[in-house]
Amino acid sequence: MSKADSTTQGKGHLEVIPLGGMGEIGKNMFAYRFGDEIMVVDGGLAFPDSLQPGVDLIVPRIDYLQQNAAMIKGWVLTHGHEDHIGGLPYILPRLPRVPVYGASLTLGLVREKLSEYGVKEVDTDLVEIRAGETVRIGEHFVVEFFRMTHSIPDNLGYILHTPVGQVIHTGDFKLDAHPTDGQPSDLERIQKAGDSGVLLLISDSTNAERQGTTTSEAEVAQNLDALIASCRGRVFVSTFASQVHRLQNIIKIAEKHGRRVVIEGRSMVKYSQIAESLGYMEFASPLLTSDEVGELQDSQILFLCTGSQGQPMSVLWRLALGMHAKIALKRGDSVILSSNPIPGNEEPVNLIINKLYEIGTDVFYPPNYKIHASGHASQEELLTVLRLARPKFFLPWHGEPRHQLNHARIAQTIPQPPRRTLVAKNGDVVRLTEDEFKVTGTVPAGALYVDGLGVGDVGDDIMMERIGMSQEGVLVVTALLGATPHVDIVSRGFVKSNRELEGQIRKVALEAIETGLREKKRNEDLRDDMYGAVRRFVRKATGRNPVLIPLLVD
Repeated sequence: MSKADSTTQGKGHLEVIPLGGMGEIGKNMFAYRFGDEIMVVDGGLAFPDSLQPGVDLIVPRIDYLQQNAAMIKGWVLTHGHEDHIGGLPYILPRLPRVPVYGASLTLGLVREKLSEYGVKEVDTDLVEIRAGETVRIGEHFVVEFFRMTHSIPDNLGYILHTPVGQVIHTGDFKLDAHPTDGQPSDLERIQKAGDSGVLLLISDSTNAERQGTTTSEAEVAQNLDALIASCRGRVFVSTFASQVHRLQNIIKIAEKHGRRVVIEGRSMVKYSQIAESLGYMEFASPLLTSDEVGELQDSQILFLCTGSQGQPMSVLWRLALGMHAKIALKRGDSVILSSNPIPGNEEPVNLIINKLYEIGTDVFYPPNYKIHASGHASQEELLTVLRLARPKFFLPWHGEPRHQLNHARIAQTIPQPPRRTLVAKNGDVVRLTEDEFKVTGTVPAGALYVDGLGVGDVGDDIMMERIGMSQEGVLVVTALLGATPHVDIVSRGFVKSNRELEGQIRKVALEAIETGLREKKRNEDLRDDMYGAVRRFVRKATGRNPVLIPLLVD
């Protein structure tokens, strides 16, 4: 398919609008707008931290897309990780049905995810593409896909041909010279684009602070092979369920050493089944379930399981705490954590490691053992892409501000540095022409909290209330109005049962109510007076600030 019409070069402007993934790692989403057409890229999720109690998932706000829904002409998916496709079940049903382009494994995972959430495939338009193919989206966007290595197969970058020039988006990547599937990054295509002129480069910043190059998956496989070969009892390996290349390598290593493989954990089973059905994984012997290993010796078994990030109720978490219904760890077992904790997960991962030591298992984990490699490029690889693309403008993406800023500094060290680099935020409208690259406005952006069946009905105000309740407790003061007013108190997480304090709170509340009744105040004012009086007394008497709920019963 032809590139964007060269006669339109220099006419109009392109708007690049990050809706997620800027200044953070997670919930990646981009919108490109030219005139009255919008193209969307990815739709990921993020996981909650300790300041978001009760939240299951976090997805990007899509107010801007909903407000301009008629302009959306197509959707591009770069790869199948949760931070790029995990939000789609919540996002796609709220927007018009348009073509969604992705590679085979990516769409396989999307189909499974949509089915899980009750989204019918007939309500979507999933279109499979391959690296090297080109598609036109609307009148103004032509997307050319190229291969980039990452920690999951079918990972794609793309060149976006627009009326103002070429935009390269690397997607998540590392330049693995020895990838598991034997398909390295297509650097030749990036160089070719650089030779013809790249207006804007958008590049992965995750490891911009790390010197050198990222470890190859081949080296990780060699180290895992040596480690597993040294184990005598049962082996339990935990890694990211989406690390399809890693899973395949571990299965081959287990087969080499005469071990049958058991996969434990819903997400890991799902990923491996989809990958196998699409030809991305193969097994010499069928995988077993935990019920089918009874006749095997300990030295003939390897368990692949979820829980490398210390997730509550994951397989490794239940094993470490002795809560698994069918499997109990014992001395002589070996547990291998083939992963690094995601920032924020250090504490639960450390808890699991300590529990494993207490059981008496042999525990192996980075950095003591080189059994994990990041899926993201380090400084030398980032420099390689910058040198090949030679962009006029540069937009560091996929990282926290420190990663973006370090990536911006790296860009200034190449022989032909970008004319301008922007460190953008989610919601920024970045205006791009042949000679202009600047933020000209903002659109609504941020987080939608998924809590149970609710999407977006829990906001930051609710989060603050939950944090307050978790830190200071709850105090409910109920005033029964009538000829003889009466006050009841219920508290949770505030203080131990204390009759003297409760009596004092009742007295303060009752005095406020009786004074208000004498002055014939409205019920709303009575409630506010009681709230203020109790709040002041509790703070003075205890130094605490519980969530206070005043109730009136007339």
